[in-house]
Amino acid sequence: MLTAFARAFKTPDLRKKLLFTLFIIVVYRIGTHIPIPGVDYRNVQTCIDAAQANQGLFGLVNMFSGGALLQITIFALGIMPYITASIILQLLTVVIPRLEALKKEGQAGTAKITQYTRYLTIALAILQGTGLVATARSGALFQGCPVASQIVPDQSIFVTITMVITMTAGTAAVMWLGELITDRGIGNGMSILMFISIAATFPSALWAIKEQGSLADGWIEFGTVIAVGLVMVGLVVFVEQAQRRIPVQYAKRMIGRRSYGGTSTYIPLKVNQAGVIPVIFASSLLYIPALIAQFAGGTSGWKTWIEQHFVKGDHPYYIATYFLLIVFFAFFYVAISFNPEEVADNMKKYGGFIPGIRAGRPTAEYLSYVLNRITWPGSLYLGLIALVPTMALVGFGANQNFPFGGTSILIIVGVGLETVKQIESQLQQRNYEGFLR
Repeated sequence: MLTAFARAFKTPDLRKKLLFTLFIIVVYRIGTHIPIPGVDYRNVQTCIDAAQANQGLFGLVNMFSGGALLQITIFALGIMPYITASIILQLLTVVIPRLEALKKEGQAGTAKITQYTRYLTIALAILQGTGLVATARSGALFQGCPVASQIVPDQSIFVTITMVITMTAGTAAVMWLGELITDRGIGNGMSILMFISIAATFPSALWAIKEQGSLADGWIEFGTVIAVGLVMVGLVVFVEQAQRRIPVQYAKRMIGRRSYGGTSTYIPLKVNQAGVIPVIFASSLLYIPALIAQFAGGTSGWKTWIEQHFVKGDHPYYIATYFLLIVFFAFFYVAISFNPEEVADNMKKYGGFIPGIRAGRPTAEYLSYVLNRITWPGSLYLGLIALVPTMALVGFGANQNFPFGGTSILIIVGVGLETVKQIESQLQQRNYEGFLR
């Protein structure tokens, strides 16, 4: 593997792409530490150092921003608006016929959908930036911190608008940096930035677990977390690579004097066909009641009940609801992203068939049957992986921002595998030996 990396840097054009990607990553990480105008940076650092940040509500967005959210920097929103916009457009493609038609137009239609995604990203950035500024002004971003209400000293309209515009511009810059990596670097730009944002939080989270530990000055807890992390990475790699291959044969067709077809291939159905999307959906949905309770005044009964059961994240009601939502969204997303009838029609159109299955409707029913069977273990696997941080919190009191679990480990492994495959293909095109012998 190290030899392959050395050969990658010896290839001029591949070396240029890798260095360009590293340069964009450095620029992105610098931006995550530049505070926006109107924020008292000393008070922010005081609250962060006191470890009193409300990670329960803002942990997901803070993780995707590489810790920039709680520091209220120019890249505070990170790539979360873009991720949300992409998911919304993907869901609307199934509902709105115009978007579905654009998707089928090929490259021109994809470019148009990408343009819509950019517009929606800016709109969501304005909305989320306004919410973050309002939360910071009210002192709710750092609950229990004595100087939380003094994070934004000047609460005039002009300063508020300036803060929102700055964060929106930061989101647009992050989106641009991601597209630069996609065009001129290695891998998918937004995925790379997401990978870097999550990986940047690992050292501090691991050291916090060591500092909070009591066995051998915390080194036993630290080593246990590292061991669990390695086991989980192996498990996630095994499941993410697992797939059910449906064999497909194409009959020979005579066009003029030439014969076409007669080949055999397969349809790869992954065990985790939905990826990390169900975890993001479930996490976002569970934040809504806690967010409503946080901004609701008074001490009503329903607010107290929500704070007891859905804020800390270690209550059995929260765990059961989170798990069931992940399973539901896994089936929901697979149902809207993979259409067995469309696949069966395309196979029939080009003379393809599954051995032992008639073309047309029987093929669609067979694909639906297989997809439902492999989605069950995939959804249960997603639910168990996502609950690892909660189990760590309940088991030995680890920080809720447990690094090896849930969304973080799925994204880290998925993006890492995809980037390695792209470097591997670049090396193989130049007749070099790849990462795997």
